[in-house]
Amino acid sequence: MRQDEYENYTARRDLEYVQSLAGTMPAEAAMEKAREDRARFVPQGLATERHRLLVAENTAGEVVGHAWVGLEEPRTRTTDTAWLHDISVEEPHRRSGYGRAILAAVEALAREAGALRLGLNVFGDNASAISLYQSCGYEVTTQQMAKRL
Repeated sequence: MRQDEYENYTARRDLEYVQSLAGTMPAEAAMEKAREDRARFVPQGLATERHRLLVAENTAGEVVGHAWVGLEEPRTRTTDTAWLHDISVEEPHRRSGYGRAILAAVEALAREAGALRLGLNVFGDNASAISLYQSCGYEVTTQQMAKRL
């Protein structure tokens, strides 16, 4: 990913993250969390050690998606588990196999870095992502639940 792509990607990712958090916190708090998380996980942006931010292109050179993978587990910092912080497919290219291809490329990158597992979080209402992950062999390892009162 180039610097200009990184700036566009992070601005869009932060906005999507805020929208995903909207059901659990006020928009202002969600935006602050998005900024804090980015500052914590990629403090040097593209130059952050053990993080790879990727752009996926099709054979025509069109950007079809993005991925952000950390080559260590974010809580324990152990390198046997890599962490998929984000994966996205551009709207016009969804349901065309690109998500599966990007995920496979991330898995290969993590394996080459020595990881034995690839972990991720997914919002419970993201049925298409959950379906993709399950079809690729991912299993639920933890689960949070809530009820609006």
